[in-house]
Amino acid sequence: MLYLILGLVVFLGMHSVEIFSRTLRADVIAGMGERAWKGLYTLVSIAGFVLIIWGYGQARQDPVLLYAPPVWMRHLSALIMLPVFPLLLAAYMPGRIKAALKHPMLAAVKFWALAHLLANGMLADVLLFGSFLAWAVADRISFKRRVTRPIPSAPPSKANDVIAVVAGLAIYVVFVMWLHVRLFGVSPLPV
Repeated sequence: MLYLILGLVVFLGMHSVEIFSRTLRADVIAGMGERAWKGLYTLVSIAGFVLIIWGYGQARQDPVLLYAPPVWMRHLSALIMLPVFPLLLAAYMPGRIKAALKHPMLAAVKFWALAHLLANGMLADVLLFGSFLAWAVADRISFKRRVTRPIPSAPPSKANDVIAVVAGLAIYVVFVMWLHVRLFGVSPLPV
């Protein structure tokens, strides 16, 4: 469990720099340069991500049950997961979805985390998905007081929403039918 917690602190901590300090990122970039900052950000994030994966895998070997969700929660979880991949794609494909939500990736993280919290009651699940949910909420709130930086994305188009929804739902089907069980050893299909 220690490695999972350490990974969450490292990964989400790096992704929370601007939540806790509006100027720290700019100050570090001024001191070391933008390329060096991006390199450091990437290395720390990858290290945190690897620790999360490793720690979560270890925690699953010795599970601690906090609550046992009823089977129908898996159905609700599958429904809540539907917009996740379209929202992830919409974050990089400017259209009406991105304009309406402003930060569709954070909305996707919230849906993903909530869906998994409803379907899983082990301590490691609550730590992992609860941490990501809390981070996404805090990050969205902090955007109200931050200057938004543009992120690289496709050119704005009315077709981007259609592409995001169709491709996102296709990814959802592939993930539910094949990838989730192959990557995580658990079928997300409600029984």
